[in-house]
Amino acid sequence: MTDARMNPPASPPTRNRDDLAKITVGELKPLSGPITFVEPDPEWPALYAREEARIRSVLGDRVRRLAHTGSTSVPGLAAKPVIDITLLVDDVLDEDAWARDLEAAGYVIRIREQEPEWYDHRVLKGPDTNVNLHVFSDGSVEWDRMVGFRDWLRSHDDDRQLYERTKRELLTRQWEFVQDYADAKTDVVEEIVARAGLPPRRPEPVGER
Repeated sequence: MTDARMNPPASPPTRNRDDLAKITVGELKPLSGPITFVEPDPEWPALYAREEARIRSVLGDRVRRLAHTGSTSVPGLAAKPVIDITLLVDDVLDEDAWARDLEAAGYVIRIREQEPEWYDHRVLKGPDTNVNLHVFSDGSVEWDRMVGFRDWLRSHDDDRQLYERTKRELLTRQWEFVQDYADAKTDVVEEIVARAGLPPRRPEPVGER
């Protein structure tokens, strides 16, 4: 019997151009070339630490939780050279309470996602380092999923290797947007999430997309 882990399925993109345009702040830019993918860089933790210090200096006690997440937070995992950071604030919708000060420090909001299509969620780009700063309200289950996924991959070589194989295979395909590539990883991500005993992906509302 063939082990599904050797040739994992990958979902097609779940969001079309119109979907992405609705949540994108500013210009929706298609890919102009291959997605950059590199071997693990020992500098990634230091880049995160610099961003953490900057975010905490700007927001102070408005930071409820803050963590390095995504592939660059997993030692030994090849990745896009983008530092993913997950931040919890009291209320992500109250941008005046947190986002304005980050913007003054050079961060730029690029994604606004809203209930019920997805959790209330913002993504900001950094002032000088390639970061994705994901912001949710305190108590969001996405914290448990993102941090739990990171911790599982750090301690389970088989699933870390599965995830990397999946990404390398997907990178051989043509994508219009980076988000298409990210969405295509959903099946394998959820397979690993289930093994890790983490909360499942939130289902989309009936009739959506």
